[in-house]
Amino acid sequence: MSIYFTKTFQRSFGTYPLRSDELTAALKTAADIGYRSIDTAQMYQNESDVGEAIAALRMPREELLVTTKVHPDNFGEDKFLASVEQSLRDLKLDYADVLLVHWPPLDRDIRPSLKLLQKAKKDGLTRHIGVSNYTARMMHDAASICDEPLVTNQVEFHPLLDQSILLDAAAKTGIPLSSYCSVARGEVFKHAIVGEIGAVYDKSPGQIVLRWILQQGVAINTMSTKSENLKANFDIMDFVLSSVDMARISKLCATNFRIVGIDKVPWAPDWD
Repeated sequence: MSIYFTKTFQRSFGTYPLRSDELTAALKTAADIGYRSIDTAQMYQNESDVGEAIAALRMPREELLVTTKVHPDNFGEDKFLASVEQSLRDLKLDYADVLLVHWPPLDRDIRPSLKLLQKAKKDGLTRHIGVSNYTARMMHDAASICDEPLVTNQVEFHPLLDQSILLDAAAKTGIPLSSYCSVARGEVFKHAIVGEIGAVYDKSPGQIVLRWILQQGVAINTMSTKSENLKANFDIMDFVLSSVDMARISKLCATNFRIVGIDKVPWAPDWD
């Protein structure tokens, strides 16, 4: 079972692109609502702000699950562990709960960065390790390379993008998926079926989409600075979508709408 599907961690507060006071205020609101999983990354350039915001919560460390990610520029043997140590200083933490490699390396040789990722865990810098933006083939390769379990592959995941190949890889490798861009930056709300199904369950379109993701065993990351949205994104555990409605929403996957494509992220791999 995914580490994110324990306690309330399946609903993570995503911090990108928040900074400074805005981040502190949003995280305080999220924590008051019940969020205990917090997602950041070196690439977001906000780890110091996240650290300040976490400190301001004055919350017992064991209640939190903090995920951060190593930037590909730091994959070298002379940089990797030092960059993680800097992340922990910025976050004001003794360890990360989950440490991910943020992208596959440019040369697509995943072995060196995965070996360093495992060393970070063995050195006590993180309790769990995983990957992000890996293809299905990379997931299979990573599972065979790593002696330590990989607790997630964080990828773009929403109803407008068919990720069935990655879901199949997750089932076969034991590497669970977690999502970013969970509502396709609002694009999914342009499809009437989501609102129609929401009316049946007395739930918002966003809640329907997030529930659809969770019911596939995929943890979610969402970001908002508005308390009503933060609460709605969190309050998705009191209903279950029927198999018929799950299938109706899944038909939207044929849209094949991807946000993080090679046109926007030139270093992205060739997606499945």
